[in-house]
Order: sequence, then structure tokens, then C-alpha cells
Amino acid sequence: MNKYINLVEGNIKDEHVCCIIRTRKIHPGIEAKKKWLSQRLKEGHVLRKLDTNSTVYIEYAPLESAWVPVEGKNYYYIYCLWIINHNRRKGYGTELMKYCIEDAKKNGKSGICMLGAKKQKSWFSDQAFAKKFGFEVVDTTKNGYQLLALSFDGTIPKFTESAKKEVIEEQDLTIYYDMQCPFIYEAVEKIKAYCNENNVPLNLIEVDTLEKAKNLPCAFNNWAMFYKGKFKTVNLLTVAYIKGLLDRENSIKSNS
Repeated sequence: MNKYINLVEGNIKDEHVCCIIRTRKIHPGIEAKKKWLSQRLKEGHVLRKLDTNSTVYIEYAPLESAWVPVEGKNYYYIYCLWIINHNRRKGYGTELMKYCIEDAKKNGKSGICMLGAKKQKSWFSDQAFAKKFGFEVVDTTKNGYQLLALSFDGTIPKFTESAKKEVIEEQDLTIYYDMQCPFIYEAVEKIKAYCNENNVPLNLIEVDTLEKAKNLPCAFNNWAMFYKGKFKTVNLLTVAYIKGLLDRENSIKSNS
């Protein structure tokens, strides 16, 4: 029987948070994640992981307090179910998903939901895997993002109306982010440095309250990017992606 542990106030200081594992060196992203998570635990947020130094975990929260522009009553929202490559096909994902489902039923929840897309994207939990447990697409956005849900009582959650707008007035490169993911801190710093060095106007908006998260103008799982007022992606970005996007946009502009 595999041994798992849940992060709680009593162990969060000493336990790793799975995504980035550090034993000695202080990592700003991990510290930011732990601070964010500590504030969420009292709201019913769950991070359950294999009791080993590896990336095997599930993270979910009551939908009412989940920092996503999704609305519904009495649901859990899965932020992430991640099994790193060398740990796949060992049954960990099934065990973690079953735990979440059993936890939801034990607590009288109406179901569980998660973010997906018409085409599987990186940084997303495996949608095909979730569908094996009965998750179905219950809502979509114009940009191809989907809300998947496993309903126990026939009720379904949905994206907020604001999430389906997918446009903003700001024309500069605009990134919405929170500190839930430990990779975000470094990504933000690298993008800031690139934009400063290349005179690229950048608008960074930290989503630091539940109200802001629930009223975002697009799908969101801790990150979202707009350019020229249009929603582009919820994928965490690299400098190479930003550079490619700007090069393509400039090429289109010069050829028009």
C-alpha cells in the first residue's frame, strides 16, 4: 500500500510541495507557494502527495473558495493532478483521483470539476485520464477551453460570464497570475527582465484575492495571458514563447 500525506499547518514548513523539490537552498517560488497554500488550508484546500521526494500529487479545493472563474455549488475543483514521467503507470494517479472522489462523497459534495481544453495542453491534468472516471465536458469558451465535471447529483458548474469574454481593453502584453504554482515566481521575473531589456510594454496583474480570481476575463488556473486585447493562453510561459509571439505579431503587422 503506497503511503501518502496531506499538507497541513503542522507539516507544511518542512514538507516539499512536489512541483519543485529543494532540500537545502531557499527557492522564492516555493516560499511564495507555501505562503499562499498556508492561507488556503483553512478554506478546505487539499494537497495530497506521495510520501517521497518526487512529483506525485493532487491539489484541489472547494469550488466556492477556488481561485478560478468557475461558479457552482458544493463542488471540489481540481487544480492539478501531476505524476512525473518516471512515476507513471504505477497506479498513483488512480489512487489520488479515487481519494479525491471518496473525499468529495464523504463530505457530501455534488461533484468535482477541473479545467481542460479541446486539445490537451501542457500544464493541464490529463483529461483522457479524468474521463475514465466519468468526467464530462459541461461548459466551453470560444477559445477552446473546457470545464470538465464529475457530477454526483445532476447539478453542474460553469464558467463565469466574465471568463467567457476573453477580451480586455489593455493592448500591451498583459499577464494575470497568482502565487499558487512555484514556477510562477521565476517565470514572472524572467519575462519582466526580457521585456525591460527589449522595451516591450508589460502589464503584470497579480491575482491576490478570491474576488479578483472569480471575476477574471478568461479561463484561469493560476496564469493567463492577453496580447492586443485578446486572450492567448493559460499556459505558463517561457521567454522563448513571448519572443515568438511578438515576432509573429510584428511580422503580421509589417505585412498588412
